[in-house]
Amino acid sequence: MNDVFVQTCWLVPIYSLIGSVLTLPWSLGLVRRTGPRPAAYLNLLMTLFACLHGSIALSRIWNHPSQQLVFDWLQAADLTISLSVDISPVSVGALELVAGISFLAQLYALGYMEKDWSLARFYGLMGFFEAALSGLAISDSLFLSYALLEVLTLSTYLLVGFWYAQPLVVTAARDAFLTKRVGDIILLMGIVALSAYGAGLSFSELQSWVETSPLPSGTATWLGLALIAGPLGKCAQFPLNLWLDEAMEGPNPAGIMRNSIVVSAGAYVLIKLQPVFILSPIAEDALIIVGTITAIGASLMAVAQIDIKRTLSHSTSAYLGLVFVAVGLGHVDIAFLLLFSHAIAKSLLFMSIGSIIYNITNQNVTEMGGLWSRMPATTTAFVVGSAGLVGVLPLGMFWTWTRWFNGNWAVSWWLLGLLMFVNALSALNLTRVFRLVFLGDPQPKTRRVPEVGWPMAVPMVTLTAMTLLGPWVPQKWPYWLSATAPLGNAELPIVRYSIALIVASGLLGCIVGFRLVLRRAWARPLKVWLRFFQDLFAYDFYIEKAYNLTIVWAVASISKLMAWLDRYVVDGAVNLVGLVTVFSGQALRYNVTGRGQFYVLTIAIATGLLALWSFFGLN
Repeated sequence: MNDVFVQTCWLVPIYSLIGSVLTLPWSLGLVRRTGPRPAAYLNLLMTLFACLHGSIALSRIWNHPSQQLVFDWLQAADLTISLSVDISPVSVGALELVAGISFLAQLYALGYMEKDWSLARFYGLMGFFEAALSGLAISDSLFLSYALLEVLTLSTYLLVGFWYAQPLVVTAARDAFLTKRVGDIILLMGIVALSAYGAGLSFSELQSWVETSPLPSGTATWLGLALIAGPLGKCAQFPLNLWLDEAMEGPNPAGIMRNSIVVSAGAYVLIKLQPVFILSPIAEDALIIVGTITAIGASLMAVAQIDIKRTLSHSTSAYLGLVFVAVGLGHVDIAFLLLFSHAIAKSLLFMSIGSIIYNITNQNVTEMGGLWSRMPATTTAFVVGSAGLVGVLPLGMFWTWTRWFNGNWAVSWWLLGLLMFVNALSALNLTRVFRLVFLGDPQPKTRRVPEVGWPMAVPMVTLTAMTLLGPWVPQKWPYWLSATAPLGNAELPIVRYSIALIVASGLLGCIVGFRLVLRRAWARPLKVWLRFFQDLFAYDFYIEKAYNLTIVWAVASISKLMAWLDRYVVDGAVNLVGLVTVFSGQALRYNVTGRGQFYVLTIAIATGLLALWSFFGLN
């Protein structure tokens, strides 16, 4: 179709980039008289333009076939790199989700960051962040997507380390950057290998390439594992999952985007790469294993946390683990719906806990209580967000589960058990947090807590309405990623009882969460085995200690060895050559007499010695 809004949809990421650039006079301190708020308004205005453009484009492309816009970027010899853009209901829908949540998060930041001295710098980074996410949503080019993932890594480093005067913040930013770099480097190897084996550098060509260019099993396995590594780090999956927990040291408005759409960006790329994984059953099994381990482990970690942000960040890893499982099974439509439902519910939850942190400047749930009557909008947002995440009828995640087990997909009992486990623990965790924060008697820090002002309340109420209206999207969603509705071979009892069992698991989690004995002081249990499991889950299964004893120790030991070799071997050899040169020069200066016959004698002796050495050396 030739609609101008659809054809110019590739300009939407540029709006955010322009907004980021417009904040520079305030970010760099060139404009001081007006204060930093005009920079925030300019960035918000450009994000609003992006949101409006995306909305119009989505309404025009809805139920229409996709189209590609190709921009030639580099051509040298046999190498041609084109930056292609995919304009389809899926990509434009993802673009609009990014723009919408980004606009609400930035409006929310007007209240949350109102007293921050570097407000302009924050909005500049948020615009940069949004531009990369928007570009990734519509990118059809592997090369461009990788470049935008690198921009996301840089943006995460800058936003997590926003309050760089705090040592813990600096450490968190460094760990997030380095952890993502591990996956990015391996992903780059996979993209280079993929192009070397004849695949085009665009996602739309992968399906036809897979059907016409089979690879040896070993090559396909290594290629698939390399392509998994990048999303593994971006989505905070085991064993690269700890960075998301540490990234909670950054400002909460950035955390709203990070836990909803930023981690989803890696999974979005993974979904587009799914045709390649068909070539290797090992790669598909790796996706399922990693996703299952992360979903189970992160759910258990979340239950043991007392930091209100970390209770939700581990939940993010758990639900992204389910996305990995769906991609490993080939259920790409379900994976996308999981991302959509999770992004809206999780962003609402982070807005609600951000309102609490803003008012009481504390993140320890054991020091909160009795907030439901003092913060009704925040309480409603938390309840609706929790219901949308757990899958309560008739909210979004419920319809996602329903679509997964409607008989069109090949499902089994172990998948149903995994969903019930994650759903039950998520319900238990959210119920535990709700009781500690909103119910009970007010604590010293929560006795005089007002509701937040309009800049924070309006986005929160808007997102609450979006979460309630979200179920309409899965109901109307066609099979866009899968050309046709896949024919599953699920057993009839699974299809018949699955939704009831999943809903029952959520209710069971809520019941256990309400009946669980909660210790405000978080006293240590008297039983040794309870203390063991409490520490095991609270300290993330001691993954960080395992890293310190293995990878960190190995890198530190190799670094010390290299430093010793550099100082005593390399520097020693260089210094020895220097000393020999100095002594030789000092000795030779006595041969400079100015007499020609002495120089002739020296040359004759040297020539004779060289001849003798050559004669005996050859013989």
